[in-house]
Amino acid sequence: MAQKKIRNMEELAAVSRISRPTLSKYFNDPDSVRRSTRERIELALTQFDYRPNVYAMNQNRRKTRNIGIVVPNLADPFFSEIGREVELACIGAGYTPILLSSHGNPAQERDNLESLRSLKPAGVLLAPFGRVSDRADIESFNKHIPVVLFDANVETACEAFVGTDNFQSIDLMVEYLCRSGEPPCLFEMKSPSNPNANKRRQAYLESMQRHGYTPHIFQAEGEGWNFEEIGSAEGGRLISENAFNTNTVLCSNDRLAIGMLSAAYRLGKRVGHGPACTLRIAGHDDHPFSRFTCPSLTTIAQDYAAIANRAASTLFRIIDTDERPEKREETLFNGSLVMRESA
Repeated sequence: MAQKKIRNMEELAAVSRISRPTLSKYFNDPDSVRRSTRERIELALTQFDYRPNVYAMNQNRRKTRNIGIVVPNLADPFFSEIGREVELACIGAGYTPILLSSHGNPAQERDNLESLRSLKPAGVLLAPFGRVSDRADIESFNKHIPVVLFDANVETACEAFVGTDNFQSIDLMVEYLCRSGEPPCLFEMKSPSNPNANKRRQAYLESMQRHGYTPHIFQAEGEGWNFEEIGSAEGGRLISENAFNTNTVLCSNDRLAIGMLSAAYRLGKRVGHGPACTLRIAGHDDHPFSRFTCPSLTTIAQDYAAIANRAASTLFRIIDTDERPEKREETLFNGSLVMRESA
């Protein structure tokens, strides 16, 4: 026999003869009601088809269990992966994640924050664009709802930032490339929106100096999110012009490197370590596709899980204690060298 469909908590209260406040108290925390009452409610739930609207319950609380998560572009598998890790951290802590993508558009980042205001989240985990983010808007949002930044750091009044130590990771890669072959040139975008690119450029300059080599930086024209296309077009142009000072190229991120690998193939250049190879290419981030390129891409792996869990736990602490840190917290995790066939 089919269960009778119950549309809302008022109907459940009427048919079960249990007051609505008691039902609400139970659904918020089953242990908050007497055992005998809990047993009556659980019996009613076996007799009637009812599922509480968790979203509506959240909205009626003074402090919701919603956590906003905003990333620059979910079409990028890098952000899909780190976004997934942040979601799982929220779910594991009993929060309801609301994951929003800015679709490569800084204006959408502002709109996402505005949308979250109406949802009354307990806090927000934000991976900002960086240079083109509306810092004033982020700071205004943070005055009312705590914000923890991850992946890209921007100088705002947000509570904390969690990401990768680009100076450690780039130095690790430069040291390996110098030790295993010719010192690397750096290939990057001329106008990067993500502040990680600027830190990686400075880290490259300092690392090359420490190792006693002259740095060579090549910047690609183009803006936006089409990194592979830019890497292929601009990287291919530089390869065909024999512009690079050495046979080793360190790309600012894996997506540029993937584009350059395709350009090298198109131009008939062998990439890797073998005697027939004339070019080495390395990247940064350990993009989910980097192990499947041909040849597979040497890169730096960021610790997605550690970054996600630290960012989430920092935000949960702020929410649970209702205390903002006196000083902005910054946590940086080391990157790990992943040696593959391309370098």
